[in-house]
Amino acid sequence: MPDTHAQPGEMAGWIGRQEVLEDEVALPIVRRLAALLDQDPLRYRRGDALPEGWHSVFFAPIARQSQLGPDGHARKGDFLPPVPLPRRMFAGRRLRYLAPITIGAEIRRISTIGAITPKTGRTGQMIFVRVDHVVEMDGRPVLTEVQDIVYREEAKPGAGAPPKAEAQVELPPPDDSQVYAPETTHLFRYSALTYNGHRIHYDQPYTTQEEGYPGLVVNGGLHALFLHEMARRNLPGGQLGRFSVRNVNPFFVNRVGELRCKRAEDGTLQLWALNEAAKVVAQAEAAAEPGEMV
Repeated sequence: MPDTHAQPGEMAGWIGRQEVLEDEVALPIVRRLAALLDQDPLRYRRGDALPEGWHSVFFAPIARQSQLGPDGHARKGDFLPPVPLPRRMFAGRRLRYLAPITIGAEIRRISTIGAITPKTGRTGQMIFVRVDHVVEMDGRPVLTEVQDIVYREEAKPGAGAPPKAEAQVELPPPDDSQVYAPETTHLFRYSALTYNGHRIHYDQPYTTQEEGYPGLVVNGGLHALFLHEMARRNLPGGQLGRFSVRNVNPFFVNRVGELRCKRAEDGTLQLWALNEAAKVVAQAEAAAEPGEMV
């Protein structure tokens, strides 16, 4: 059945709506993610602490096949509001890590619609939906996460990729950097781990003809995972307390970009994912202490 769309003012009733999901931090999933990140899968065992950021492959959507929309996402109007704009993108997230998650543990996520904000930008009309998550283990919070989802207008025929959100900026010399070149197998394995049906990550004809992109779009969650790994390498003790990331521009598969990290005097890290033209794809900030929500 089709989505029941509403105008922005009619969606206020969705603010405060909650969804509760349960999952298990299953060892096979953890090992598959390690393999995706080119790590030794067998180093991870039940009872170990889950690396920060890896929780993102759990709580995968479980919408029935008949409940998927034309883009591969679950249809709107249940937990997420019936936004009248068709194109959904993940804009960013802000995380506080309060306690380690144990591999093998049962975890619970309480999600709340925090805000619904219409905006107009260079790409046309947009609606931002903020979702607030609290993840619990053994009845106590282990992390909090705020996600920003943006919905945009339908792509105009022949329009190509959406205009760049920001002009190129000059970045400071990095303290750490690495090549970032996601291939189609990265996209396939990540989407399989997260049960992500969004067609822009695997369906080339849909991506180019319906959404107007020049090629398959690299998942924003992949940027976040690789930047988490870089942050962990550059923080004392290798543990994260706070991480925030904002997706700025799309990045397309089989292109060679770069990840960069810069340490501030206070120990905070600034991180970037860059595309093949050295323009920012995603920018992030990380710190060893949870601090306040950023």
